[in-house]
Amino acid sequence: MTAALNCLVFDIETIPDVESGRRLPGLVDLDDAAVAEAMFARRTEETGSSFLPFEQHRVVAISAALRTDDELQVWSIGSLESTEDDLIRRFFGGLEKLRPTLVSWNGSGFDLPVLHYRMLKHGIVAPTYWDTGELDRDFRWNNYLSRFHTRHTDLMDVLSGYQPRGRASLDHVAGLLGLPGKLGMGGDKVWDAWRGGRLAEIRDYCETDVLNTFLIFLRFELIRGRLTAAIHDSELARVRSWLGERKEAHWRAFEAAWKAH
Repeated sequence: MTAALNCLVFDIETIPDVESGRRLPGLVDLDDAAVAEAMFARRTEETGSSFLPFEQHRVVAISAALRTDDELQVWSIGSLESTEDDLIRRFFGGLEKLRPTLVSWNGSGFDLPVLHYRMLKHGIVAPTYWDTGELDRDFRWNNYLSRFHTRHTDLMDVLSGYQPRGRASLDHVAGLLGLPGKLGMGGDKVWDAWRGGRLAEIRDYCETDVLNTFLIFLRFELIRGRLTAAIHDSELARVRSWLGERKEAHWRAFEAAWKAH
């Protein structure tokens, strides 16, 4: 009944990779904002949506919630000055060391494919993450890459029954459970926040998404019998206690919103 322990819940935030965008015809001499707008316009013309393909995203924040036997931590990796390379190396370095259960909301559908392309760009080595049994036989039956394995649990994918029509947003499912959900920002606002020099706000937003996801994961572990009701309640109490010790504005807002539901 300890499946929630040694889990790493994660989320990323991205902006347009204007460096790669400038390789498109006619964009080489434009500033970052103009390149991004051109990228969005071309994508809309091609697909009807401005959402860029995975390889055209640049990672600016990675946040995580780590629950082990000893503690709960929620933080954003690196610092405001960290490069994309550093953020991703730190994330996969921790995975190599801890081998946790990865937990995400739409991680299979967005976060991990983006990270794969950025790993490729930066030459980041992570043999444990990519292992499907060649290095550790146990990974043949449960690895990070296979959709129906639990070493990475994409809650959106699992709860939808692996059906696109069954998918729900993190915000809606958080609301279903009386959790705070999105607070003050959404993924579609990240580019504007980045351009405004508000990376700290982006990291705060990413952290609250991670905590929402962790709380949903605890309920998921309860309904599949991996946690008893008593342990589930004690985990919620641990989170509330952790929040009560935080002084940062986004955690104060999260705690207040949770109490209000």
